[in-house]
Amino acid sequence: MQQESPLLQVKELSIHFNTEHGTTIGTQSISFDLYKKQTLAIVGESGSGKSISALSLMGLLPMPPAKLVSGTALFEGNDLLALSKSALEKIRGNDIAMIFQEPMTSLNPLKKCGEQVIESILLHNNTSQAQAKEDTITLFEEVRLPNPGELFNKYPHEISGGQKQRVMIAMAISCRPKILIADEPTTALDVSVQRTILDLLKELQEKYEMGILFITHDLGLVNHFADQVLVMQRGTLIEQGDTKTIFNNPSEAYTKGLIHCRPNAEENIKFLPQVEDFLAKNKTTDYPFEKLIISNTDRSNRLEQLSSSETILETKNLSTWYPMQKNFFGKVTQWFEALNEVSIQIKEGETLGIVGESGCGKTTLGKSIVGLADITKGEILYKGQSLTDMNKSSKMDYKKDVQIIFQDPYSSLNPRISIGQAIKEPMDVHGLYNANERKAKAIELLEKVGMQGAQYNRYPHEFSGGQRQRICIARALAVSPKLIICDESVSALDVSVQAQVLNLLVKLRDEFKLTYLFISHDISVVKHISDRIAVMNKGRIVEYNEAENIYHQPQMEYTRELIANSLFE
Repeated sequence: MQQESPLLQVKELSIHFNTEHGTTIGTQSISFDLYKKQTLAIVGESGSGKSISALSLMGLLPMPPAKLVSGTALFEGNDLLALSKSALEKIRGNDIAMIFQEPMTSLNPLKKCGEQVIESILLHNNTSQAQAKEDTITLFEEVRLPNPGELFNKYPHEISGGQKQRVMIAMAISCRPKILIADEPTTALDVSVQRTILDLLKELQEKYEMGILFITHDLGLVNHFADQVLVMQRGTLIEQGDTKTIFNNPSEAYTKGLIHCRPNAEENIKFLPQVEDFLAKNKTTDYPFEKLIISNTDRSNRLEQLSSSETILETKNLSTWYPMQKNFFGKVTQWFEALNEVSIQIKEGETLGIVGESGCGKTTLGKSIVGLADITKGEILYKGQSLTDMNKSSKMDYKKDVQIIFQDPYSSLNPRISIGQAIKEPMDVHGLYNANERKAKAIELLEKVGMQGAQYNRYPHEFSGGQRQRICIARALAVSPKLIICDESVSALDVSVQAQVLNLLVKLRDEFKLTYLFISHDISVVKHISDRIAVMNKGRIVEYNEAENIYHQPQMEYTRELIANSLFE
């Protein structure tokens, strides 16, 4: 991109952290330029230093423990790293704005959405309250929020994740910034919402001629979005160049790993390549993908074998409704039909994928099956027996046999008990083994999921997101279940960690003869791990078939849109 001079010049940026365990490198000698109307992507795994680089430019790193060791960041002749707090506050939010990863924690839950944008406008502009309100509604229209006037008076918890992110974007562009920093702005969003957010950022960039610094762990996501790419690993910039070159001819093994660890829906492979696999090989050696490919014959044989297996779980016209409105006498007058007449069959050893956008009912289906949501009508059959006909003993066996792994590993574990106790707890509840055997079993399961037995007495906060999800998997395995519901269990993870967890689930499925109900908004991930797929929309199943047929011969327009949005990555 030909420009006379960059909007932002970062040179030799080194940031270290002084901790009780010694000095940790956040970034080491990072240099890059950002130009007007350019999108520059910084890509890397969690802990690579990409967010630290952005937060330092905004003056949002706590110092200490952070320490600026060296570097400059020139913006319009000023070094952002050397400015006083008051001088930086005039730039931050005005000339340089930032969108954060999690809009729910970025927005004030006690203030209406419109009020929060007004606050930003009044802080940086000499304007009236009335004019700021008018500008806010205009901004809501600009970011294509539905019913801007109505949404102005809603609180963050009353709107969807994609809508929250649009409110954050409206706030960020309220002062027409020259630079927009987007830190993981689409992580854990549906692929369709993800695409609309990226399209929106591109439109706004063109309109206001902004430079965008885009931070993500997903190299696939920037393929159609960024002009230039910087790849970071452990605080160091290891590779940079234009997007086309990085994708077509990456020079670093780490970059190759990031590109290939995402599921490729065009190929059938049992285990995903991992970043570690590429780092372990010579950089000039191609990865032996052919060893991973599942042949059409193997796939057909597996499907034929599954078709003759016993049905382990079945739902018949299952409906789960939530009360939305009651009259004076407490009678419900309006229902939200989260799940409506859903019928599925899962064979022993099968992985059935459930895919759809947020709000389609897929999580409600999982919760209904394990008894975390009361069903309104219909029935659930386990090994041919309806749950309503089961006695107390049979229901306890069902609760043991059917386990669930949730999306967020951070909130799934009790922070007050050690991970060993967390894994041992289900065994205590179901009266399995004696005390010594339970501890031995917990240690064995930790090692099965790639952790260490010596970590038994450590607490959840001491582990990364991927490690916590492994602990949650071990906890689900503690009672020797027959069926595990994986509810968006990899959607919040780095793509490299996602590959590790998906491989682990496949390995455990084969080793323990498990059956999975795998729920996700990402059809590429679902297609990779599933034998059959059910596509859900507005509480109903709209398409149900073998995974290959769903992906390559979709019958419904809704399914075709899900696939198109996944290919956008």
